[in-house]
Amino acid sequence: MNPFTSIRRYARATAAAVLVLFAAGCSVKYSFSGASVNYALSKTVSVSYFNNMAAMVAPILSPTLTDELTRKLASQTRLQVVREDGDLAFSGEITGYSSDPVAISGDEYALQNRLTITVKVKFVNKAEPQFSFEKTFSNYGDYNTNVLLTQAEGTLIPEIVEKLVDDIFNEALSNW
Repeated sequence: MNPFTSIRRYARATAAAVLVLFAAGCSVKYSFSGASVNYALSKTVSVSYFNNMAAMVAPILSPTLTDELTRKLASQTRLQVVREDGDLAFSGEITGYSSDPVAISGDEYALQNRLTITVKVKFVNKAEPQFSFEKTFSNYGDYNTNVLLTQAEGTLIPEIVEKLVDDIFNEALSNW
């Protein structure tokens, strides 16, 4: 018997065994977005409106946060976005919105201010409740003191919200 024949038979048998294992239900969740969703169990996602309960309120903050989280879920997963009662559900509120000096000069004047946004999020995963959570997320952006907060908000809020949404998305859907 040719020695190469037995090697070929062994290789074929090994390849067949690997295929059988994968067909039997072994699965690997991988995605370029970083999302790890069990699409066999979860088909829909809902995002409730994030009300602004902070002492200081920016009118664009609530819709910007809600829309950005919804947009990211729609574009980075195969989940269908529904108005309410999704298999995966996000809700919460904006609990903090503050501007504080962060860079002080030698003569004790602020050179930069920091806008900080804090959001309390409740994530419910009906199919896999062990991945549900209630957590607070916070992020910030700095701006010069020669600019009023109302002037800086138009640029800072979308930047900070994008970072917050990335953090929320990763916490909820990146189960590595």
